Formats: sequence, C-alpha cells, structure tokens
Amino acid sequence: MDLKLRTAKKSDMESVLLLIKELAIFEKEPDAVKITVDNLIHDGFGKKPAFKVFVAEIKNEIVGMALFYKRYSTWKGKSIHLEDLIVQKKYRGKGIGSALYKKVLNYAQDNNYKRVAWEVLDWNTPAIDFYKSTGAKVFEEWRVAQMDEKGLNNYCK
Repeated sequence: MDLKLRTAKKSDMESVLLLIKELAIFEKEPDAVKITVDNLIHDGFGKKPAFKVFVAEIKNEIVGMALFYKRYSTWKGKSIHLEDLIVQKKYRGKGIGSALYKKVLNYAQDNNYKRVAWEVLDWNTPAIDFYKSTGAKVFEEWRVAQMDEKGLNNYCK
C-alpha cells in the first residue's frame, strides 16, 4: 500500500465532503451534513482558516481525512479539537486511521499545543479501545452539549 499523508488543498474538498458524509452515515446521522464544498473552501482556505485537514491518499485517491482546529483551554492553554477522522470503509483496518491520528498528534506536539480533544460515540467501542491503547483518556462522566442554529435562533430572540 502506497499511503501518502499530506495537508489538504482546496481541490481536495469534494473528497473531504464525501468522507464527512460517509462519517455521518456511520454515526447514524445521514441527513445531518448541511455544508457544501464551497463552505469548506471558504472556511478552510480564507485569510483566517477555521480548520486544517490532513488527507490520506492511495494512488492519487483520497481515502481518509482528519479535520481539526485550534481551541484554547483555560486549564491547559493552546489546544486542538479533532472534529472528524474518517477512512473510507473499504480501506479500514489497514492502519490509515492510526496514521492520520498520529499525524494530528505529531502536529500538536510539534506546534506546542498542550492538548488534543475530540468526541467519540459511546457505542463506537473499537475507536474507544484504540484511543485508550494510545494513552488517551476517554471520559465517561462528561456529556457533550450543543446549541444548533435553530436553538440559537429560538434562544437569542
């Protein structure tokens, strides 16, 4: 397998969006993705990019990606949030996800970030077991809270 990991380019965003949609299906939210390729290009490649993406490529085909962005922890300082890490189903189990994960963690370490955080669904035990095997802490007692656009519109009236 001739795996290449690299920083994504604008021209990769169509493939990135397909991977995001594949992840949404895996996470049982097939209709949740509302962004477009244009959104990804605008938000990720403007004057102040909102995120960074690493892609995994085999024979010039993007087969996986890790999308992350900067955060700030009042306890730790500079942090990264790993939003999505996905590998095409037919390429899973070949170490591609592990390679992307390590690339994000190496990026964090190389750039003096103090923490990388992400969410994982409680039923995704293979991912949980993998993260724990790498030394990551998976907090059982924390709950994720979100306010979507509809909730914002209702609350902020």
